[in-house]
Amino acid sequence: MPVFYGTTVDSALMLGTAQYPSPAILAEAFRVSQAGIATVSLRREAGGGQAFWDMIAGLGTRILPNTAGCHTVKEAVTTAHMARELFATSWIKLEVIGHADTLQPDVFGLVEAARILTEDGFEVFPYCTEDLTVCGRLLEVGSQVLMPWGAPIGSGLGLNNPYGLRSLRAHFPDVPLVVDAGVGLPSHAAQAMEMGFDAVLLNTAVAKAGDPVGMARAMALAVEAGRAAFEADPMEPRDMAAPSTPVLGKAFLA
Repeated sequence: MPVFYGTTVDSALMLGTAQYPSPAILAEAFRVSQAGIATVSLRREAGGGQAFWDMIAGLGTRILPNTAGCHTVKEAVTTAHMARELFATSWIKLEVIGHADTLQPDVFGLVEAARILTEDGFEVFPYCTEDLTVCGRLLEVGSQVLMPWGAPIGSGLGLNNPYGLRSLRAHFPDVPLVVDAGVGLPSHAAQAMEMGFDAVLLNTAVAKAGDPVGMARAMALAVEAGRAAFEADPMEPRDMAAPSTPVLGKAFLA
């Protein structure tokens, strides 16, 4: 099970809480998936009111507020403080968006906001790229978790840069890593876990599926299978064929 800031989470699947067809479907998706963490946007909560918060609290899942939609350091820091007061947790998924079309993080603003929030006592989960230098800076300013994107938010494109993600895993073997954004299919989630990532965070792939509850279950199974495969130490790929059946003792016909 993944461990974030000293807290063990029951599942490596993390789900968002936006865009579901109804609160009842959201709740059922969490129930069947047994997701370990629910990410919640302060802006979404402001629009949903007390009833939405009561429903989220009833999920029995650890809450990770986020700063979705923030484009500046000041905006993100202010939103984080409001979220800590509202949700009574020092955990914050930090987003500082730098590009309107791709929703790519502003990595310069991200590092600065992470530094400020860490000094303010937050436990920061930064949504970042797979860039090794940026991730190193985030760790230097106090982040103990990294959340590199697989692909742009809501795209469902999967893992666009497997090489970069593998490099990240190799360079920071002891840092909890979560693939965040871009996962569209269970196979994408399984691929991330097979690489040795600690968890996967997704939202749109479940919320916008024709059957969100069915997709939530599929994602949970994929995450579990991917982690089991990683722990089983998969074989190395080969360029040449190799017989799987021993030839010793093979019968030869005259």
